[in-house]
Amino acid sequence: MTNTDLTALTGDYTIDPSHSTIGFTVRHAMVTNVKGKFDEFSGSLHLDGSDPSQSTASIDVKMDSIDTGAPDRDGHLKSADFFKTDEFPTMTFRSTKAEALGDEDYRITGDLTILGTTKPLTIDLEFNGAAKDPFGNERVGFEGKAEIKRSEWGLTWNAALETGGVLVSDKIKLHFDISAIKNA
Repeated sequence: MTNTDLTALTGDYTIDPSHSTIGFTVRHAMVTNVKGKFDEFSGSLHLDGSDPSQSTASIDVKMDSIDTGAPDRDGHLKSADFFKTDEFPTMTFRSTKAEALGDEDYRITGDLTILGTTKPLTIDLEFNGAAKDPFGNERVGFEGKAEIKRSEWGLTWNAALETGGVLVSDKIKLHFDISAIKNA
């Protein structure tokens, strides 16, 4: 899509959590990947089709909504060893910079706050398209990915393995599938 096509998309959007995913993948026991997601989040986008650098994103994630498919593991992740959800119920992202990389590719940089610690995060995004859904809503879709080192946000719990290495890798792969509806 060219920038002239994107001009029609300019406006404010609300993320549709029932058609979006905020997920992660982490190496477990040095041999396999565990995937998880957050079931409850909200967010907004401002898209500027004529000047993508003026676009913004804001997302709030309820940390108690973590879901790895294993209730015991989810409970551990909510505990003081990891996310301390009683003390820090929300993870937030607030964009500070957006840039068009060419074709359907974009990059958004912002502040990710976990456990009260704020660090920069850069997310590579692919614009998946825009369409009017059967209910008359104007939708846009993006797919994104990023990597973080969880230790940079104070997430340092781990256990040593007899064979060497650790139970949970420091590197976390984040992935986003976002569907957003244009505000009326």
